[in-house]
Formats: sequence, structure tokens, C-alpha cells
Amino acid sequence: MKPAKDVIDRSGLGKRFWEKKPLDKLSQKEWEALCDGCGKCCLNKLEDEESGEVALTRVACRLLDDESCRCCQYPIRHQFVPECIVLKPDNLDTHAYWMPETCAYRLLWQGNPLPEWHPLLTGTPDSVHEAGVSVRGWTVSEFEISEDEWEDHIIEEPT
Repeated sequence: MKPAKDVIDRSGLGKRFWEKKPLDKLSQKEWEALCDGCGKCCLNKLEDEESGEVALTRVACRLLDDESCRCCQYPIRHQFVPECIVLKPDNLDTHAYWMPETCAYRLLWQGNPLPEWHPLLTGTPDSVHEAGVSVRGWTVSEFEISEDEWEDHIIEEPT
């Protein structure tokens, strides 16, 4: 089977650039290349008001393509989902706590290395799916589940 074409342009990037530059010095292309394509950031989450603990649900944003694990309207997503976060180095400290545990942005912000299955290390966007870390094939659309029922769809994060 032919490997999937990577929708993230990772061509021409410096070798292991993320180990040589602080996050706030990355170019926009380098920043975007850190995304592993797992789709977990597009899952709706529930936060316990008392403990601050964040739980993932299998209820996905209406714009998530369950097969590719990508936003089907990424460039114009705010027209459909105004509350969608644009993650940037200057707001990562505010949002990292709810990002997936395997998220490259969160890991690097915490001073941890990228996981061995990350596409920047493997050279293929399929590695996140092959490692079983992505949400491919097991989400339900937020259109199908009322917000009152999200708690019934809490999951353990695939790691």
C-alpha cells in the first residue's frame, strides 16, 4: 500500500530543528510541522471544575474527518467553530494542560522529546496511525451526541 501524502509540508526543514530552537523561534512552517496528525486535539473535552482534570471524549468536532484525522476546513475553521483555538508559542502555556498527552507542542513545552512514532522522526504521516495513537475510525460527531451525554463517551487517551 502506498504511504499517504502528508498534508503538512515537512519538506526542507532542518534536521531535528525542534531540538535546536526554542518554540517561540520556530518559523510558521516548523510550527505546523510539529503537528503529528493524531486528531486528539479535535476531540471535545470535559474539565472538572474542582480538580481541573481534563477528560477526553470520543465526541469529535463537527469539522474532524475521522479517516484522515484532519480538520476538513482548517484554513477557514473559525467561520464554523469560532471557539477553535489557534495554538501559538505565546499561548501554549495557557492551553497546554488540555492538549493531548502525546501532543508534540505539549511535550516540547514540557521539555520532553518527541515520541518515536512522530512523523518528523519516521518520515511518514501514517506512523501516528500505525502506532495506534490517532483517533482514526472511532470518533462520533458532536452532531450525533447531545452535550448532556458527552460524559458517557469519556475515553482513555491512546498513548
